[in-house]
Amino acid sequence: MVKILYLITLFLIIAFIAEIVGTIAGFGSSTILLPLSLFLFDFKTALVLVVFGNSCRITFFKHGLDKRLIILFGVPSVILTFLGAYLVVYIPQKISILILGIFLLIFSILSLKYPDLKFRATNNTAVLGGGISGFFAGLIGTRGAIRGSFLTAFNMKKTKYIASAAAVALAVDLTRIPVYILNGFLEIQFYFILPLLLLVSISGSYTGKRIVNKISQEKFRTVVLIAIALVSLNFIIRSLL
Repeated sequence: MVKILYLITLFLIIAFIAEIVGTIAGFGSSTILLPLSLFLFDFKTALVLVVFGNSCRITFFKHGLDKRLIILFGVPSVILTFLGAYLVVYIPQKISILILGIFLLIFSILSLKYPDLKFRATNNTAVLGGGISGFFAGLIGTRGAIRGSFLTAFNMKKTKYIASAAAVALAVDLTRIPVYILNGFLEIQFYFILPLLLLVSISGSYTGKRIVNKISQEKFRTVVLIAIALVSLNFIIRSLL
């Protein structure tokens, strides 16, 4: 019991820091939190905790939704999310960590080389982007960077982009969390941590926004991406040994 409390306390501290770093760097905290969580928990436990914490950050949205884009992007995203989440049940943990390592390595390299990468604004882009981001959301718990790269192609106003992205993210999380829970990914002793993640997520995001203008975002983002690349290499090597 003492060991579990220690792990949970350490996880909450890491989650708070990851939220700050993710806010400043400009991409989702799950990209940072999930790799770090794997040093504390097995893949499936870390996946549920990180995904739940990520879903807690979704704000209420009433205005600015691009309904057409949500359908084109959101429907394939939800369908492929379910498929990805269901596959986790059968994929060995070593393979899941290897996939995560490869994904994060490619993400970090592309983000460093093409910081403003975005795609052409077409219906095919929306469908393809929704499907790819949804599949990886279900399979390895992180997809914000992919979703953002595709959605920014449509040059939406900031309020419309935030609302539409939040709507898709909510639909994705409502699809994958039940699959994880029903398949026993999270042991009962970890359930009490879930409400705490809400407080950690909100406070970390608020702290990040308070200091984001006080440091060089571009340099900070570069350092974080290099760190992610190094961690991903560690996962790849560990999985292959």
